[in-house]
Amino acid sequence: MQFNEPKGGPAISVRGLVKSYGPVKALAGVDLEAAPGTALGVLGPNGAGKTTAVRVLTTLLAPDAGTAHVAGLDVVKDAAELRTRIGLAGQYAAVDGNLTGVENLVMVGRLYGQRRRAAGARARELLDRFALADAADRVTKTYSGGMRRRLDLAAALVAHPPVLFLDEPTTGLDPRSRLELWRTIEGLVADGTTVLLTTQYLDEADRLADRIAGTPEAANGIGFTLIFPITFISSAFVPVESMPAGLEQVADANPVSVVVDALRALWLDAPAGDSIWLAVIWCLVLVAVFAPLAVAKYRRTATR
Repeated sequence: MQFNEPKGGPAISVRGLVKSYGPVKALAGVDLEAAPGTALGVLGPNGAGKTTAVRVLTTLLAPDAGTAHVAGLDVVKDAAELRTRIGLAGQYAAVDGNLTGVENLVMVGRLYGQRRRAAGARARELLDRFALADAADRVTKTYSGGMRRRLDLAAALVAHPPVLFLDEPTTGLDPRSRLELWRTIEGLVADGTTVLLTTQYLDEADRLADRIAGTPEAANGIGFTLIFPITFISSAFVPVESMPAGLEQVADANPVSVVVDALRALWLDAPAGDSIWLAVIWCLVLVAVFAPLAVAKYRRTATR
C-alpha cells in the first residue's frame, strides 16, 4: 500500500488552530504550511504547545477552532482515512520490548491491513534501511536508545506515508545516535516524504528544516536574542554573500572580531585604543537592531 500526495497544494495546511485544556490555551491561533517533499521545523521550549499541535494534526486530539488539512484531508472530517496516510514517531520510542525488531514491524504492518508475507517483506526492507538488519531477531529491550528510536521511526514508515510527524525525535539520544537519526531524516526528505519535526534544539531545526516555525517563546527568548545576532551578522558563521545586500558591508567589518579584540586587550591589560568603544557600539547595535532582523529571517512562518 503506497500513497501519493495531492498535487498542486500544500502537504500540511493549518489556519487559526486553537486548543485549550480548561483555562490553559495550548494553541492560540496557529498557522502552519509545508510544501510536499519538504521538512517543516516547529521550534520552541517545553510547554509551548508543540506536542499538542502534532496530536491535533495526527487526529489524536480534536481542535477547538481553526482548520487543518494534511495530505489533502481534513483532520476532523477525514480522520479515519488520514490515519492511513500519515506516520507518527512520538517523543518516546513506542516499541514492544518483548518482541524482536522484525516482530514489531510485522505487527504494525498487520494493523495496517497488510498480508503476513507483505508485512514481513516490508519489515525486513525497513530494518535493512535503518541499519538494524543484524539485530532484527533480537528482542528490542536489548536495543540501545538510538536503535529503539530508529526502529520507532521505521514503524512510522511501514505504510509508506507521504507525511511523517516527528515529535522531538532526538530527545535523550547521545550525540552519535542523534547524528545518525539526522541523516536518516534527511534521507527521508530527499526521497520525497514531507516531514513535520518538533524540536527544542536550534541546531537541529537549522540543519533539518526547509522552513522553521517558532513559538513566541522561541522567537523572543533570550537565547535567540544573544545567539542569532552573532550568527546572522558574523561572516565567520554565515557567508557574507548569503546576507541581504544592506548588511554585507556591516558583516565585512566583522563586529565579532572587534569585540573579541577588545576583550583580549582587557584580559591582557594591553592598550585597547578605540576597540573598547567600538566593541560597546557593536554590542548595542547587535542587540537593538540585528536580533529582530535575525528572528524575522529564521522565523519564516510563525505560530501565533
